[in-house]
Amino acid sequence: MAAFDIGKLDEVIHGRVRLGIMAYLANAEVADFTELKDALQTTQGNLSVHLRKLEEARYVSIEKSFLDRKPLTRARLTRAGRKAFAAYLDAMRKLVGEEQG
Repeated sequence: MAAFDIGKLDEVIHGRVRLGIMAYLANAEVADFTELKDALQTTQGNLSVHLRKLEEARYVSIEKSFLDRKPLTRARLTRAGRKAFAAYLDAMRKLVGEEQG
């Protein structure tokens, strides 16, 4: 079991909500705040904190605008975020003994 290296997991991504954000955005390309909140079944405050952490890591870009005078916050993965998420998934595969083929 020489390939077992827990240190290869990206701690920014590894939290449950942040992992959920990354997985959702990897498939959805872009999502608004309410869509993410509902999909991840989290509170506004909790989602805001996790989005900020991903944004600080430059894994997610946040766009703020207005739609019909209401604030609209949209998130999308950055190129660095996609690369980090792919590396995270690869590290998880290695931890559970699945080699990418």
